[in-house]
Amino acid sequence: MATPVTPQERREELKLVYEQARACVRCRELASTRTQVVFGAGNADADLMFVGEAPGANEDRMGLPFVGQAGKLLDQLLSEIGLERRSVFICNVLKCRPPGNRDPHPGEIEACREYLMRQLELVQPRVVCTLGNFATKLLRGDPAGITRVHGREEVRVIGRRAVRLYPLYHPAAALYTPRMLEILRADFHGIPAVLAKPAPPQPEIVEPDEPEPQEADWRDALAAAPAEPPPPTEPAVVQPSLLAGLEPPAPPPETAADPPAPEPEAEQPRPGPEQLGLF
Repeated sequence: MATPVTPQERREELKLVYEQARACVRCRELASTRTQVVFGAGNADADLMFVGEAPGANEDRMGLPFVGQAGKLLDQLLSEIGLERRSVFICNVLKCRPPGNRDPHPGEIEACREYLMRQLELVQPRVVCTLGNFATKLLRGDPAGITRVHGREEVRVIGRRAVRLYPLYHPAAALYTPRMLEILRADFHGIPAVLAKPAPPQPEIVEPDEPEPQEADWRDALAAAPAEPPPPTEPAVVQPSLLAGLEPPAPPPETAADPPAPEPEAEQPRPGPEQLGLF
């Protein structure tokens, strides 16, 4: 599948990826316990992307990544190097909160991997900062822990994109450990130097005229994956769409008789553009 070229095309494609993720039930436990999918936020054309581990309770409630204490620390560190949240793109390896903030399971990481790869492909960052062990090991394709590789820039081909990968400690790990905070701050202050370097050469992508069955469109691949619906005793939570208001509502189905007028529902607050990365 060819990658959209213009920023507007990539934004529109990112919306489609979001809709796929919002309806995903591939991880039965996460789909049945989440409040909403936390897709990502920030600048859809950012040169710098941060990839964390998974949403926490605050993120699950608000639908945005890094909105708790770790997010406040991230904002502070960004300001120290002359950046702000709206100038970068922030997402996680998992798009749903693991119950009790437990570690992501390998199967969950694999199930969510395609969404992250599409985000990398569509945002097209030059530098990717992994936050903590899970994101670092996934995107490096190597079991080396964050204590061994933090603050060391390297060029990696991830999916279809070559990026400068720059691993960092997770801000949550530095909140209550002064020594780790010092290391994180020192590594963070190295980001501008990494951003100043030229973008790495991109690998040549050959688009086949007739894709083989195993190279089908990514939407077909996601749709074909076995879906595990939430347990019948726990009805699925229906979340308001982050794209509400962008499309006209569908007309109601015709009925034989007009039903009584329903009670007016409280209007749901419309999310800001940062939830779709439309800066």
